Amino acid sequence: MSEPVCEPIWVESVDLDAQGIARLPPAIGALPGESGKVLFIRGALPTELVRYEITRDKARFAKAKVIQILKPAVFRTQARCAAFGICGGCSMQHLDVAAQIAIKQRVLEDDLWHLSRTKPAEMLRPLGGPNWAYRQRARLSVVNRSIKKGTALVGFHEFNSGYVADMLACEILPESVSALLVPLRELVNALSIPDDIAQFELAVGEGNATNAFQAVTVLVMRHMAPFTASDLDLIRKFAEAHAVWMWLQPGGIDTAKPFHPAEGTLCYRLPEFALEMPFLPTDFTQVNHAMNRALVGQAIRLLAPQANERILDLFCGIGNFTLPLARLAKSVLGIEGNNALTLRAHSNAKHNGLSDLVQFQLANLFTTDAAMVRSWGPTDRWLIDPPREGAMALCQALAELYKNLLAGDTANNAFLPQRIVYVSCNPKTLARDTAILLGHAGYELTKAGIVNMFPHTSHIESMAVFEKK
Repeated sequence: MSEPVCEPIWVESVDLDAQGIARLPPAIGALPGESGKVLFIRGALPTELVRYEITRDKARFAKAKVIQILKPAVFRTQARCAAFGICGGCSMQHLDVAAQIAIKQRVLEDDLWHLSRTKPAEMLRPLGGPNWAYRQRARLSVVNRSIKKGTALVGFHEFNSGYVADMLACEILPESVSALLVPLRELVNALSIPDDIAQFELAVGEGNATNAFQAVTVLVMRHMAPFTASDLDLIRKFAEAHAVWMWLQPGGIDTAKPFHPAEGTLCYRLPEFALEMPFLPTDFTQVNHAMNRALVGQAIRLLAPQANERILDLFCGIGNFTLPLARLAKSVLGIEGNNALTLRAHSNAKHNGLSDLVQFQLANLFTTDAAMVRSWGPTDRWLIDPPREGAMALCQALAELYKNLLAGDTANNAFLPQRIVYVSCNPKTLARDTAILLGHAGYELTKAGIVNMFPHTSHIESMAVFEKK
């Protein structure tokens, strides 16, 4: 049971989930100078005076929700989405986008300082793009247990909950996809196995050269039991009525197959590099195609590959950076730990006529050591784009090579790239890896900055440039 509404309090700062941070008065009997516990207030922003209600009280901190805003912050804005505050997909819609970017950049700076004791010589200007209808990839959960009896819910999970939000639209999805949320409910309800529909994997891309830049929407339906003939007919009619490409997935990710139409093309384009990138809806690609184009362009310019150089692209995926690099460098080696993505990268190189300039190799980059790095051959520059776990093993391998170099084995110098561009989706692992590169591998951090790939969310995409001393 929640506590009664408390006295007004001033909010001092904000965390990455856009929870206001305040400090409660010292407890009765506290020592002189002793401060009260930290209070996280969902829905409150810095500089605001608010009334709040305690929702969770622990020994060292408390959590609360806003009951009344007595003095709003100047950067508070009206959330556009009707499900904001319930849906857990966005946490910052009530915050001006410029303020969102400032918070994310501050998080990056703080993590670099606290975890690696460094500041970049230059902070890059934040990269921004469309703030609404930008999300071309998403996983829509399905639940058939609703207060509205017999109504399936399709959408994102509620904040800190296993329940699916009762949402009729989503402002960060393309308008045509947002309009499918209610029809998808109706489809699930009409099937013979509504309780066995787990999720819809969404991917929006472009078609082939004959319908270039025409949006293609794919929905991969994960089902835990077989469909009847009547079910399949309903799904086929849904695909035709809403102009979507339906896939079915009865098991693991490798069981996902096109259903209706039986064939199609899905791709995204990188016009700056004259590239067309076909992909499957189950492949990993960036969720925001516009920002991906900006991200790739900036990363390539920062890496500055030369026509006589050999480049390494680590965690290369389907070739998102590898193929643009191949337009500029002498040769590129892309290394990836996922076999399906490696095969897709090979296919994309061939599709774009770049097979002679790129090679791809399958390797577990989380167990990299110096011997593995040497096996890749001498390289001039590296681009690293790891998942949230970061690239610690790679950085430790460079540290080992540098240690050998200092010990007099000059052959190791050829395997230490002159410049590294590190694209990160987790500032904490970036900062951890920065500490290794600066403290043990002979590099300096020259530039860093954020890319606002996921507006209105707490996700931080960033980029850092390292130079060999």
